Amino acid sequence: MNFDRMAAQLKQLQSKAFQAKQFLSAHGSVYYKDIMEKNKQYVQSPATVEKCNELSKQLFYTRLASLPSRNESLKKELDFVKNLWQNKKDMHVEQLGIAALFGVECFAWFCSGEIIGRGFTFTGYYV
Repeated sequence: MNFDRMAAQLKQLQSKAFQAKQFLSAHGSVYYKDIMEKNKQYVQSPATVEKCNELSKQLFYTRLASLPSRNESLKKELDFVKNLWQNKKDMHVEQLGIAALFGVECFAWFCSGEIIGRGFTFTGYYV
């Protein structure tokens, strides 16, 4: 019974892959040429291994250099949240509603991730 379901899902996956292949073969090269033309100033020519290594190091150290400013932003945001929590009696209904919606959104994204991680099932893991 489990094999029948897997076979049906495999056929469905093959059908979707075939549709994607047809779409990409019809439209992929046009999209590729268009996007490369729009972004040609970012292309390094010639693309050598050394140049790729240099660019990856530049990206890594640029991100590393931005950590102090990100840390400061995080501290400011945490201070803001702490201030809101300490003065929660002074909050308006609108602010409480926004906070509640944010919490519901976080929970919805968590549930979506769990469903995706389980293989798109609502009931549990395949064993």
